[in-house]
Amino acid sequence: MAERGRPRGFDADAALDRAVEVFWRQGYEGASLSDLTDAMGINRTSMYAAYGNKEQLFRRAVARYAAADMAYAREALTRPTGYAVIAAFLHANVDAITRADRPAGCLSVQGGLADGGDNGRVAEFLAASRRTGEQALADRLSRAVAEGDLPAGTDPVALARYVMVVSEGNAVHAAAGAGRAALHATVDIALRAVPGHAAVDTDT
Repeated sequence: MAERGRPRGFDADAALDRAVEVFWRQGYEGASLSDLTDAMGINRTSMYAAYGNKEQLFRRAVARYAAADMAYAREALTRPTGYAVIAAFLHANVDAITRADRPAGCLSVQGGLADGGDNGRVAEFLAASRRTGEQALADRLSRAVAEGDLPAGTDPVALARYVMVVSEGNAVHAAAGAGRAALHATVDIALRAVPGHAAVDTDT
C-alpha cells in the first residue's frame, strides 16, 4: 500500500532533480512550495516526509547539483599541471553553465542572490559551499607550487580565488544571456594571467 500523501511510483531522486531545476531557475527565495511540489509531482506532505522543509530540500538539491552537474570540477583537479587544472576547470565551467538542457548560470550562484527571511542561512550555506570548492582548488595549486609546476612565489590561495571570481562572473553573465563562445573567449583572456601560461603557449 502506498504511503499516504505519496504518489505510487514516487522516485525521490528524479523528484529531487526537478527541484534542482526549480531552484536553479528561480533561486531559493523565488521558488515557492507550490512551484517545487508541482515540478516534483508530489504534494507538500510527501515533500516534507521525503526531504524535510524547504531549506532542507534546497540543501539536498545543492548536494545533488554538486555531485552531478559539477563533476567537471573534481575531474579538473586530476589534470597533471596547475595551468591544466585551471584551464580545464574554467572551460568546462563555461560548457556547464551554457548547456541547452539546463538553466543558464550556476545554481550555487543563482540560488542565493536574493536574501530571504532565513536570517541569511541559505546565502551563508552557498558561500560555504563555494569556499569548499575554492579550498580544494587552492590545495591542488599548492601542490603544483611545491612540485615546481607553478613558479615559486605563486600564491595558491589568491590564484584559486581569482579562478573562482572568473567562473562565478561567467555564471552571472550566462544567466543574463551571454553565449558559450563569448564566455570561452573570456576564459582565454583570463588564462593569460595564470602563472605558467607562457610555457604552455610556447609548447603549443
